[in-house]
Amino acid sequence: MINNDTIDEMRHRASIARKCTWIGFIVNGILAFFKIIAGIFGRSGAMIADGIHSLSDFITDVIVIVFIGVSAKGVDKFYRYGHGKFETFATMLISVALALVAVGLFYDGLNKVLASLNGEIIDRPSYIALIMALISIISKEWLFKYTKKIGNDIRSMALIANAWHHRSDAMSSIATLVGISGAIFLSEQWRILDPLAAMLVSVFIIMVAWKLGIPAIKELLEVSLPEQLSNEIGLTICSVDGVKTYHNLRTRKNGNIYVLDFHIKVDPTCTIVQAHDISTAVEHKLIDKYGKSFINIHIEPYMGEEIKENGCCID
Repeated sequence: MINNDTIDEMRHRASIARKCTWIGFIVNGILAFFKIIAGIFGRSGAMIADGIHSLSDFITDVIVIVFIGVSAKGVDKFYRYGHGKFETFATMLISVALALVAVGLFYDGLNKVLASLNGEIIDRPSYIALIMALISIISKEWLFKYTKKIGNDIRSMALIANAWHHRSDAMSSIATLVGISGAIFLSEQWRILDPLAAMLVSVFIIMVAWKLGIPAIKELLEVSLPEQLSNEIGLTICSVDGVKTYHNLRTRKNGNIYVLDFHIKVDPTCTIVQAHDISTAVEHKLIDKYGKSFINIHIEPYMGEEIKENGCCID
């Protein structure tokens, strides 16, 4: 059930998300520019690659800004369940972007390792690249914590996904810092630490992309909510006075909103008004517990069907 209050809440949520993302967008732009400059003048290929990695955040920030704005729209004649899945789609795109960046980092690192093992000497970077790596780590870690907190506060999958993209950039800068430090302070053979660390971080980034992408894909494919949550929803339905049992429970997500369809069985002697009141009570209890949701309830008479332990009757 989506009303005007819900639409206002969604628009407020989108406004907060856009503000958070714009802050990240500006910081990413400044970091990307100075990383590339520091890489060029500091003779650090790793820092140039790290700067290019930061540029990828521009793409994900734009995706979040655009899709969260769309997801805040209410119900219209084309999207009767709202626009929540636009945010889910944005999350999936971010996870794909993360995976592509990780594959690129791994491939680049592998080439450098092989070249080093074949006798190629990696250039010794200057201190400007080292300082820029430290600034990048601090800035991106702050962005990660800030964006993740806002994402959790407003329950935005896209913002949380973008936060992990910030974290991936921070981890990339850590790998760059290790490589640059080794190249500056250790002998030539230790310069291989840079590409090795980049390869390790790329594996971490792929794991994050998987963690974010799979739930988004499942939601887009309308996979049911986890069994434990579905059983909890069923018990909540049965806890309402007047509900004898329920069945045909179907669940899915639409952005940060649950979509629930089910049948409840009530005393066959109930009047239409009484049955409607029971149905309304069920709806309100579910919304109180799980937030704004799309809930469709079909009412049937209870005719002595066998009831399972979880309160559901046998169809």
